[in-house]
Amino acid sequence: MSEDTPKNDSFSDFGLNPRLLEAILALGFEKPTPIQAKAMPLLLQGHDLVGQAQTGTGKTAAFGLPLLGRMDPEIKATQALILAPTRELALQVARALQDFAARLPSLRVVPIYGGQEYGLQLKALRRGAHVVVGTPGRVMDHMRRGSLRLDALTTLVLDEADEMLSMGFVEDIEWILGHCPKERQMSLFSATMPARIRSIAAKHMRSPERVQIEQGTTAATTIRQRHWMVWGLNKLDGLSRILEAEVLDAALIFVRTRVSTVALAEQLADRDFRASALHGDMPQSMREHTVRRLKNGQIDLLVATDVAARGLDIERFSHVINYDMPGDPDAYVHRIGRTGRAGREGNAISLVAPRERHLLRAIERTTKQSIEAMELPNAEQLNAKRIKVFKQNITEVIERGELEPFLGILREFCDEESLDPFEMAAALAIKAQGNVPLLVKDVVIPPRKTARPRTDRKERAEPESGMACYRLEVGRDHGVNPNHIVGAIAKTTGLQSRHIGRIKINEDHSLVDLPKGMPAKIFQQLKRVRVCQVPMELRLVSGPPTTTKRKSFKSKGHFTKKSRRQASKK
Repeated sequence: MSEDTPKNDSFSDFGLNPRLLEAILALGFEKPTPIQAKAMPLLLQGHDLVGQAQTGTGKTAAFGLPLLGRMDPEIKATQALILAPTRELALQVARALQDFAARLPSLRVVPIYGGQEYGLQLKALRRGAHVVVGTPGRVMDHMRRGSLRLDALTTLVLDEADEMLSMGFVEDIEWILGHCPKERQMSLFSATMPARIRSIAAKHMRSPERVQIEQGTTAATTIRQRHWMVWGLNKLDGLSRILEAEVLDAALIFVRTRVSTVALAEQLADRDFRASALHGDMPQSMREHTVRRLKNGQIDLLVATDVAARGLDIERFSHVINYDMPGDPDAYVHRIGRTGRAGREGNAISLVAPRERHLLRAIERTTKQSIEAMELPNAEQLNAKRIKVFKQNITEVIERGELEPFLGILREFCDEESLDPFEMAAALAIKAQGNVPLLVKDVVIPPRKTARPRTDRKERAEPESGMACYRLEVGRDHGVNPNHIVGAIAKTTGLQSRHIGRIKINEDHSLVDLPKGMPAKIFQQLKRVRVCQVPMELRLVSGPPTTTKRKSFKSKGHFTKKSRRQASKK
């Protein structure tokens, strides 16, 4: 991008469709973000564009507003296609575009993704979808069915391209791009630019302009960062103690999946915390209602996923809590940046399982900041706070001066039954307290055992004939599925998927059978590969060790000539 490119300090400077401008101003958009200021003029001029910027920098508006301005509502065909890695992100992008196009009622934006009934999507596509936002797999399905035709396509966007790469969607993306018209504008947005993303840009884009927004991976100094190493109590009990002991206004609690948002919010509500969930499948009206309740002080705890929390800017957040650890340092910095804003003090607390120590150390190394260890509040601390609150509640009731007619009734009752007034007050307090005890008891936490090598019987199981068994430090907890593992291994090694053997996914790790005699160089490459943003940390469990030669792989045809060339370049 040229240094002479003018600065754009207002959305009115871009020459947008007046109706689009009305809609974004009504949404509260005031000043363009850096990615919007740099990318929008180039896209409005018709250039292909490669944009590198972190999540949460305003990329959706950067490509969405120029895209919507190019649509012709009179043409009842798909004119724009946006590919996103997950259904949560596809829904989020689609809802944002629908909000931007609120003053263009005849323009239709349709999300298509796995997990939703085909019938609903087919009906929406038949009505005419000017803009389609979808995940690669479902887009391919509709293209093959003939229900999604791209003959009239003028605009193509790849959003979060590196995430699609890590999830094994590269072949799907290549297939989709190969079936799109050659004459169309294409933009690609990604937080990082690995070699495969660059090769896609070189192959499918026409002299693209490049925009890069630097974002340092450092948390604000106004945020106090702490972690609790989960031990002795389960995470829910530990979180409950932390929430009760901390002096907080409101807290944003991050979990890994949308199912977890609802489950954890309900569990916290059962413990008398005012909590609510926020996830990508919520209708926009319900999302807005939840955010409004938070701002109005009707709830204090918001349990959300990374995707659902994008765009949240609420001053009440005194705390950010990582109930589930993020997958990388950038995500951590982005999460905790929801507190400690505008010079205010904030708090970030992470609940770290023993197997997640490597994530904690990686965050500390990358941010060059120490995350102090914290101990859970003990019974004495919690009870002191509970007693203080109990006394405050009594004082508030007395100060309101509304004790009649109860005062007269209770005096009469004490005289009639010769009761001690304190005993009567204690009986009423017990009644009001219900089944929840006022005071808690200390939990006896056993000393931590010295870590020792795992000897799980499942890991000692013999691999298939001609294979060796390897362990990957990524599992269900990280949202991984077999396609992620196959895609990552095939991309890195050039190994064809049919030569990848049994895959067993456990809670915190996975097992995979690979051909014997893996070259040591490829083994070292695989150890560094990330699956669902978590390093594989591959290690041999059962079978012969790696070799410095490729003979055993080559002789059995595990590599094609082309894939061996690809692997040798890495």
